Amino acid sequence: MRRALAAALGAVLLCLVWAPADAQSLGQVFGRVNPSVVVIRTRERAVTAQGQAASESGVGSGVLISTDGKIFTAAHVVHTADEITVEFLSGETIGARVVASEPEADVSLLQLDRPPARSVVARIGDSSRVQVGEQIFIVGAPYGIGHTLTVGYISARHKPNTVYSAMSRAEFLQTDAAINQGNSGGPMFSMQGEIIGIVSHIISKSGGFEGLGFVVTSNMARRLLLEQRSFWTGLHGYVLSDKIARAFNLPQPVGLLVQRVARNSPAEHAGLRASTIPATIDGKPFMVGGDIILRVAGIQIQDESSYVKIQEELGRRRSGDVVPVTVLRDGREVELSARVP
Repeated sequence: MRRALAAALGAVLLCLVWAPADAQSLGQVFGRVNPSVVVIRTRERAVTAQGQAASESGVGSGVLISTDGKIFTAAHVVHTADEITVEFLSGETIGARVVASEPEADVSLLQLDRPPARSVVARIGDSSRVQVGEQIFIVGAPYGIGHTLTVGYISARHKPNTVYSAMSRAEFLQTDAAINQGNSGGPMFSMQGEIIGIVSHIISKSGGFEGLGFVVTSNMARRLLLEQRSFWTGLHGYVLSDKIARAFNLPQPVGLLVQRVARNSPAEHAGLRASTIPATIDGKPFMVGGDIILRVAGIQIQDESSYVKIQEELGRRRSGDVVPVTVLRDGREVELSARVP
């Protein structure tokens, strides 16, 4: 009886000793990295369902990775944005521009117009060392509420092109840490305070978080944005294939219908025209009336492999190089020229 009582008291004392230490440890790590996390606000041109020109605002998250003002975020937050502003924990607001982007992995790199007055840079960790079951935390701006902390675990690891076909180049870490609209582009941190991923998207039937969050690994973001510098086009397109391609009378099996073009992007400088007329074909809503891209740098739009070839070719070009772009415009082929920034 005495032994059982002593063991119970020991367990209680152990909990009293360890629980505050763990909580304080998480609080300390959060306090250290929180100033590196930013809120990203965007504006871009859009077209209403009635075909009227409009302006859309968006909000996402990001993380500062260098003292000269480079920021990791999600491609779907900034890829076609006309204006980007970055808000820091201190309240300082600075303009930014996209300098590298890979929509197929949902990661983008921003460059601030100037370094922040007081920069706190987060360290990029090695995501290959992360194990399923490890505790992590995410900091971001769900629904625009900045610097919100959520905690969870690594639920699974997914190789590229195994979960979400629209992001075939993304290597994902799956998590049960709460992710909502506005968290996109924010960092996932290890318990040591290192970036191990960039928040991408959730799978949900209700529209809210249901425990299935997907985060692009830090190693993939580093490789595509810092090492390879994936070319930022500034356009969003809709793939036309099969019977839809035939409906548009394409001279080849597949083409890319331009949906949006960001202001001051390589796509705009090349003269690419965005679509402006709302339409629904085969139950799918999209815009029509814009250019249909047929070839880039002599590489014909065909499938996923052609996209990778085009990105690789653009990555080999030097700043200032001219890249030919062939589009179908008003029923005839037109040759445009894009310049590598």
